[in-house]
Amino acid sequence: MEEEEKRFQRRSGLLLGFFALCLACFVMILYDAQVVNKDAYLAKSSSQVTTTQPVDSSRGIITDRNGKMLVSNKEIYTITLDLDLIENVEGQDRGITVSRAILRLLELCEEQGVEWTDTLPITKTKPFVYTTASAGTNNRTWFEKYLKERKWSDKVLTATDPYPRMTQSLLEDLEASNDILTPQTLLELMREDFGIDPQFTDEEARLVVGVLYELRLRSASITYLSYTFAEDVSVEFISLVNDGDFQGVVVESQSVRQYNTTHAAQLLGQVGSISSKDERDTLNAPYLAAKEAGKDTSGIHYYESNDTVGKSGVELAFESWLQGIDGERLITTNEAGKITGELYSVEPKPGGTVALTIDIDFQAAVEEALSKTVNAMIEEDGDDTRGAAAVVLSVEDSDVLAMASYPTYDPAAYYTDYSAIESTAGKPLLNRATGSAYAPGSTFKPCTAVAALEEGAISPTQKLNTTGIWTYPGTSAYTKCWVYPGRHGRINIVDALTVSCNYFFCEMGYRLGIDALDQYAAAFGLGQSTGIELGEKTGVLAGPEHSASVNQMWYGGNTVQAAIGQSDHLFTPLQLASYIATLVRGGDRLDAHLLKTVTAYDGSAILYEHEPELLSQVDISVSTLSAVKEGMYNLTTQGSLARYFKDCIVSAGAKTGTAQISEDTTNNGVFVCFAPYEDPEIAVAIVIERGGSGSALASTAVEILNAYFADSDIGTALIPEGSLLP
Repeated sequence: MEEEEKRFQRRSGLLLGFFALCLACFVMILYDAQVVNKDAYLAKSSSQVTTTQPVDSSRGIITDRNGKMLVSNKEIYTITLDLDLIENVEGQDRGITVSRAILRLLELCEEQGVEWTDTLPITKTKPFVYTTASAGTNNRTWFEKYLKERKWSDKVLTATDPYPRMTQSLLEDLEASNDILTPQTLLELMREDFGIDPQFTDEEARLVVGVLYELRLRSASITYLSYTFAEDVSVEFISLVNDGDFQGVVVESQSVRQYNTTHAAQLLGQVGSISSKDERDTLNAPYLAAKEAGKDTSGIHYYESNDTVGKSGVELAFESWLQGIDGERLITTNEAGKITGELYSVEPKPGGTVALTIDIDFQAAVEEALSKTVNAMIEEDGDDTRGAAAVVLSVEDSDVLAMASYPTYDPAAYYTDYSAIESTAGKPLLNRATGSAYAPGSTFKPCTAVAALEEGAISPTQKLNTTGIWTYPGTSAYTKCWVYPGRHGRINIVDALTVSCNYFFCEMGYRLGIDALDQYAAAFGLGQSTGIELGEKTGVLAGPEHSASVNQMWYGGNTVQAAIGQSDHLFTPLQLASYIATLVRGGDRLDAHLLKTVTAYDGSAILYEHEPELLSQVDISVSTLSAVKEGMYNLTTQGSLARYFKDCIVSAGAKTGTAQISEDTTNNGVFVCFAPYEDPEIAVAIVIERGGSGSALASTAVEILNAYFADSDIGTALIPEGSLLP
């Protein structure tokens, strides 16, 4: 027992001794820091510099309705230039020093195959010529402003008159006999203005002034675009730059958009830098309004001139959801400039995840079907300027399931092959589904049928004796049916829709009058905004109001033409699809939309979920809807489209349209349909420019319907051609 007590005392003594030693060391360290070396540590502490730096947030990603990623982000290396980082050489002019540093970098770029930004519209090799005609509107405008700022030319440059002329003062200074500002003369002026090394050859000088021109554009606020010398450069090139001590070069990393699909190019759109003060002011309006109202602005992005923003399509439409909130970090550096500490004071908040209503696999199938049809037509007649569009809407809620425009392009190629895309025949940058309006032709007749039945102009069973040529009462004006000199004989409204009888619907237009007809057409959304988040054309609804706006008279004969889809009617493919969806839905017109949901970047919360909005209503009785649907169904089972729809895996109703452009031009083909017939799920509209009769589009429609329903468990039995519904 006594032995254990002694052992305990020894252990306690050792521990106390250890603690005493630690305390003595701690006191010595404090004494050294606060007394012996106080001045040294104080100086070192005072030399620490703390700065605040902004931290860019990443842009939100875009997915389809099933969560498949369409657009995401990737990090790339970029090179910018800061001429202040180029050290002066004693006894050497600043311009010579700068131009030599830039030329050295350009020679490395040429050696490594790295492209750099140079929009000066003069060729880079002799003989120098202007490229202003093909430079693009923005580049031409910037060049024009640059010349004006230097007082060398004040001429307005256009694509048809793109070459500058000297100002009177420059003409006198140069004692020139001709006021044409030649490329060689301009390069000599720029060479002198920038102080380029006189030993440079003309072609070397041209390369250097191209870079200095870009920097001058920004310093003079001619363009609000930030200047990036080169982007997406390799790690190997960065190593060469760092190892070679290239002055003025700043290497940065940058987040750029990465496209994970080759489809839906016109829908997805593009991003770019803010290009004007007006654009920046518009973007900052919500922030400034909230700040002025004394509200919390921490959740609103404040845009700087070098921010990347949506420029078109979904990127533009949902900019407020996709743009994140930038953060801030505190960086501490010592007297040598070395970073000694770093922490976030405000964490950056990435943009939200935007889920679209489209199914990207179905979108690809629609694009393929449209492309196949149009390419076959091009092979036949060589008309490669022909365009087309197809839209598929959900009948339940007007979700845009697919929206295709032809020709199209790979969205990832927009930034690298813009000039080639822009110059492609058929204008692939145009979204024809929302941005082009077409005469509907006979696809308008279901609207006329609904109006006639609901207004009592005719009953579902009443028959008219159609003689093939309809004459306006009391005049000699007439309209021929497409079957003339044949006739459709005694038919009711169901038959008239199936055979698309012009005589019958001219008579309906005459009985209704244009006011009633336009009332129903407008309620169907024709010539009206569809509610789509993208920019759209609203088209034209023919009638006295439109005629007055273009200083034309409206006559009774115009009404009967309007009733059969001619006259001044012009509607977008999206409007036509919305019209058919409204019809088979029973008259409720819902907003067409692309945005399904927005979720927080980390999936922690749903920030937005679309709720269908009722835009208008059409009074459609059960008997009216039944008659119109039956007429469209009979067209696919007993009428002219039966041979196409025999291969369709679901029952469908359809209507063709042929819109005349001119007597010597092939007509536009227009086609609308819905499926399944018994309980419609989708509505489809197709337009092919100079595509001939609407029936030529039927096979395309069948491909689209089959692509949608092939994997859908819709419980709809196949209906043999020519059979009647039970």
